[in-house]
Formats: sequence, C-alpha cells, structure tokens
Amino acid sequence: MNTLSDAEWAVMEILWEHESCTLGKISEILAVSKGWRQNTVYTYLTRMEAKGLVSIDKSCTPHRYSYAVSREICAKAERSSLLQKVYKGAAGDLIAAFLKESKISEKERKELRKMLDDMDV
Repeated sequence: MNTLSDAEWAVMEILWEHESCTLGKISEILAVSKGWRQNTVYTYLTRMEAKGLVSIDKSCTPHRYSYAVSREICAKAERSSLLQKVYKGAAGDLIAAFLKESKISEKERKELRKMLDDMDV
C-alpha cells in the first residue's frame, strides 16, 4: 500500500472516527478544518474509492462513505516509508532519533526496554 497524502489523511481521519458518513457530514467537517467545498470532498472520495481506500454504499440515499483500509494498515505504510526514505531501513537509527528529540517517562522507558528484551533483535 502507498502512503496517503495529507488530504487523504484528513478524509480518512473522519471516516475512522465516524465509521460511516454522508458526503454532507464529511464536507461539513472539512469545511471547518480545511476550508474545502463539497465538490472538493466529493472528488477526493471518488478518487480514494478508486484506490481502494474508501467504500461507498450506494444502496441508500444519501450515499454513505466508510473506510476500506484501517488506520493500522495506513500507519504501518507511513512508518515503513519513513524508515526506508529517511533511515534506509535502519530501525535503530529511527528509534534513536526519536528518543534524542523527545522526552519519555520512566514508565515508557521501562516498557521500551521490555519490548526490546522480548523481541528477537
């Protein structure tokens, strides 16, 4: 799976949160957060359906839109892309960079150590 554009993420966030929405509801939310008009939202939804990201239930009026790909699958694709693009697949370098740039609590540190100990690394 390819990574999502920022616009696709915005649409998917709504669908993941609401599970099923009408074009009107999605447009209403994105008008506030992005300033998008309904035609723009409709264009994204139809393109995303063609990519297999969105499902459209045309058996009801108005049509209902829902996600066809889970947040977990999309997040995995994003992580994999970042890892390959920026760190050439070196997961340790990615983790080290995150840990150097942000503080973690003692509890998080212990959980991270446990995860690493439990993994075959």
